[in-house]
Amino acid sequence: MNPDPDGSVLLTSTDVEELLRAAVDHGGGSLLSWQLDHVDAHPQRSTTATYTAVVDWPFGRRNELLGASVRVGGRTETDERAVIFADGQREVAVWLYPRDPDLPGLVRAAYPEQVAALLHAYEITPELVETDQVELEMIGYRPRRRAVLRATVPIDGRRTVFYIKVLRQKLFEPTLRRHQLLLGAGLPAPQVAAATDDCLLVLPQLPGRPLAQAIFDPQPPCTAEQLVGLLDAMPREVATLPRRNPWTDAIDQYAAMVAAALPPLESRLQWLVTQVRGGLAGIGPGSEPTHGDFHEGQLFVADGRVTGLLDIDTVGPGRRADDLACLVAHLSTVQRMSTVQAARVSQLVRTWMPVFDARVDPVELRLRAAGVVVSLATGPYRGQEPHWEAETEQIVDAAERLVRSAG
Repeated sequence: MNPDPDGSVLLTSTDVEELLRAAVDHGGGSLLSWQLDHVDAHPQRSTTATYTAVVDWPFGRRNELLGASVRVGGRTETDERAVIFADGQREVAVWLYPRDPDLPGLVRAAYPEQVAALLHAYEITPELVETDQVELEMIGYRPRRRAVLRATVPIDGRRTVFYIKVLRQKLFEPTLRRHQLLLGAGLPAPQVAAATDDCLLVLPQLPGRPLAQAIFDPQPPCTAEQLVGLLDAMPREVATLPRRNPWTDAIDQYAAMVAAALPPLESRLQWLVTQVRGGLAGIGPGSEPTHGDFHEGQLFVADGRVTGLLDIDTVGPGRRADDLACLVAHLSTVQRMSTVQAARVSQLVRTWMPVFDARVDPVELRLRAAGVVVSLATGPYRGQEPHWEAETEQIVDAAERLVRSAG
């Protein structure tokens, strides 16, 4: 029996070096050094990891990003786009960024010259921009899931920002439909400047600034009533879309992921699972139009009002408590704040909670928020943060406080 069927041990240990070295050799290079960068583990199902590396190529030395995946049950169709290595017990798919097997458009979105050509082809820029005039920055990359890059280019003498969203093929058309649906209803979702055959969405920058920054302002960035009103303004058609299960439904899975990374927390996590599962038993899935991943990172604000709503891939039917709980969970787990920042966020939560409590059941709100917090506890390990153990424990602390506050 294979003691490591999901590859979680292999891909996070020095044993992976042989695979990385073989993959680089296959591409014509020589691996000089490497370091684990990101881990996305699903116990007993799959593990995906990325590694920063220094590689000597025939044309010179470069910093590279390598990816590797192991799946229980063997390779998938998209794994065929990577280099497959087998050790007799499992198969490992290895690739060199940006050739992510599940994100075909990333190859085009990752290079300034390709982005310049893309923007001109869709008449976003009136003329072809020189490569050295394109500022390209990776905003987020979940290997084999999604990526977002920020492109800044000159248009009519002004530096103009666009976001390039790189999607999996099966999610591309549904995401585009959601943009069109919310824009048609007058919600402040991003306009779509381009939708490409290789699953890229080009979105202009929203007005205002991220709520994730504004939560630290001396004055409230917006009101709780505005946030609830934004969600309640979603068109009824949203409730007819395919359902995405709320974060809380997978609390067992997330708890297992955290416990696998940090076993001393296992008993506390099991207590949380029992409390959340028991407290929410019998509550139906709901049929309200919901965002599905509503938090401060998805909102833009200006002059005390909401000006933008991002990442609407998850829009669909659900319960309003899920959306509000997601926001509460994120605000309850902001990391690395100063004393002043922590006080301001705490005051904001205390101000907003009574409004949320008037819209949804207060106990359900807190239990669902605790469930979302458990999902967020996977983040520090997944991102290989320098002090991920301590940050993970702090997040679990926040989940326990929410459960206890539910009574």
